[in-house]
Amino acid sequence: MKVVIFAGGLGTRLAEETDVRPKPMVEIGGKPILWHIMKIYEHYGFNEFIVCLGYKGYVIKEYFTQYFLRNADLTVNLANNSIEYHASASENFKVTLVETGIHTKTAGRLQHVQKYLDDEDFMLTYGDGVSDVNINQLLAYHQQHNKIATVTSIQLDSRFGGLELDKEGNVLAFREKAKDESKWINGGFFVLKPEVFHYLKGDMSNMMWEDDPLEQLAGDGQLAAFRHEGFWKPMDALRDKIELEAMWKNNNAKWKVW
Repeated sequence: MKVVIFAGGLGTRLAEETDVRPKPMVEIGGKPILWHIMKIYEHYGFNEFIVCLGYKGYVIKEYFTQYFLRNADLTVNLANNSIEYHASASENFKVTLVETGIHTKTAGRLQHVQKYLDDEDFMLTYGDGVSDVNINQLLAYHQQHNKIATVTSIQLDSRFGGLELDKEGNVLAFREKAKDESKWINGGFFVLKPEVFHYLKGDMSNMMWEDDPLEQLAGDGQLAAFRHEGFWKPMDALRDKIELEAMWKNNNAKWKVW
């Protein structure tokens, strides 16, 4: 089963890093967050990826075309310009890199890579979020309900403490950074049937995957949610990158399932 990854956005809220690289190439522990996402899938046996490129897509192309070179011992013979490769720490990834347009929105990017997908179920996620979601359990859930689409739903931690008050304003209870148990949000890590492309007809270049396509799937009763109560974190801003980097350095990278 193939894994599609959105990696073409501008990443404007992380401008400190994305002036020179696309957001999926911002590094955590010396590796792009895109690599971390791929490692999650590889751990569960999925190592064939289709990456939707856009903003500064050439940076991602250069990274993967030079990956073996970067991670191998080698001997360079300058006399005949030959290279002999020795031990390599390269990953067992097969990566298809697809130019889907600099300004194309997510529905258009997905539509653009349909030709690289076989007529079978596939997975889809964002190139800027990591999680310890169990991909095998997610896939089993998708196969069980037999709907066209499954989205991993998560509950965000509140950035602020929660107060429980009585009518007089007395604090009855205080909860620091509690989860909003009433609201589940889109956490990516989708599983999709090929019939999903029936919801991506016409010119979708200005359409977000999260708008009409998902709304119509939900309206048709074809969207199910896999509830994930474990770790999940997007890298939306510089503070998120700093937090993820600290977790990695402190051996507390909860998404590191490999």
